[in-house]
Amino acid sequence: MLSRRNFLMSGAALPLGAGSIGAASLAAAPRLSKSYFGVHPFVEANPKAVFIMRTKVAHKFDNEAKLNEGLRFAREVLVPMDAAPGVPVSHRVILKPNCTNVRSRNRPHEENWGTGTDPQFYEGIIMGLKELGLKKFHFLEANNFQAWNYRGMADINDRHGVICNEPDRRERNFLESYEMTWTKVPEPVVYTTIPHYAPLGEPDTWLINIAKWKSHGMCMTLATKNEQGMVVKPYVRFCPGWRMVTGVPEHMKPNIHPNVERVVNKFFEGHVSKGYPRYQSKAELAPMNHEIWAHKTLDHYQTTKPGLAIIEGIYGRDGNGFGIGNDYMTNLVMFSKDKLRLDMVGMWLGGHEPGNVNLFRIAKERGFADTFNPHEVPVYEWSDGKPSRRQLTDFERTPLKTYYLQMDGEPEYHLVNDPIDYDKARA
Repeated sequence: MLSRRNFLMSGAALPLGAGSIGAASLAAAPRLSKSYFGVHPFVEANPKAVFIMRTKVAHKFDNEAKLNEGLRFAREVLVPMDAAPGVPVSHRVILKPNCTNVRSRNRPHEENWGTGTDPQFYEGIIMGLKELGLKKFHFLEANNFQAWNYRGMADINDRHGVICNEPDRRERNFLESYEMTWTKVPEPVVYTTIPHYAPLGEPDTWLINIAKWKSHGMCMTLATKNEQGMVVKPYVRFCPGWRMVTGVPEHMKPNIHPNVERVVNKFFEGHVSKGYPRYQSKAELAPMNHEIWAHKTLDHYQTTKPGLAIIEGIYGRDGNGFGIGNDYMTNLVMFSKDKLRLDMVGMWLGGHEPGNVNLFRIAKERGFADTFNPHEVPVYEWSDGKPSRRQLTDFERTPLKTYYLQMDGEPEYHLVNDPIDYDKARA
């Protein structure tokens, strides 16, 4: 029997029409495709910068406006090229939206719309990529298979011939590497080797990361965390602490660092002694869970390199990343070649202080970031296809509260905005 991936690759399923979106979405003349494509040369030339595009969407259910913003983004930021260093249009494009679709018994489904990447913005990007001559698309996600179509993601993928992975694996599949690729972690702390859903990690692929601007137990789940969803289950479980390190299934144990307890505990004790923020929290999602999550995330960070990382913030969301939280019209799309710097800016614009979020402190300590101060990140406003240098403070902040490491006397949902002296913290 053919898997869904092979069924679609065989051509048995053909893309359908443009669906219910109005014809006005397609009004602009498409570009002439070439043999190569790539990210805008200015973005490529400034890989440590973060770019912010303002969108014009009146409300979160204005589907045509959202699709047009995705298409506009693709047309301005992803461009045709004549030759290398562009990417051949014969490559397979890996699409990684945030697909945390939530349906709650206690509130209307529409109130949980902001739990994942907006589907129409996502579709607009696919349409823009197809204008460039790209034809091979893969959607990869470990989680929420039963909910992929709550907001129409599965319909969009079918409409455009996007091949979706099958998330579940049996233990024997790991021995056979069934539809997965393994990547060795160059500088491991927890994972020495990580499996991804194929074709990530295979030759002739190009990854675009389309995260959502939303709060989560890890403060906010932005571009760096979004790529976690391409890790094959159960390796994808980064958050449960020691239970998914020393307590993993037998088939996972060969891929766990042999000295993981000693190494992680040494890091943790050092962070407590250095006064890393909120390590005194008594929250259920405890400081050690965050320590382990950060190290797993940074192990994983070394194994992926997106062509472009995006945070879709047409509307942002506070809360826990799932059924608790509210959506706010914010009309921002942020993007960069650098996932960690992009997330620092996203955190700051969400009302948080990145120096208080230990992922960034640990990233610098492990040598994967040269700063955790968002004000040291060059920021450009992207307007009509042109970048203009700005200060981070030129953009309005939207307080997106989280339950990250609640302290005594603090509301369960709060901002992680304690004042921080970045010069002192750096030292």
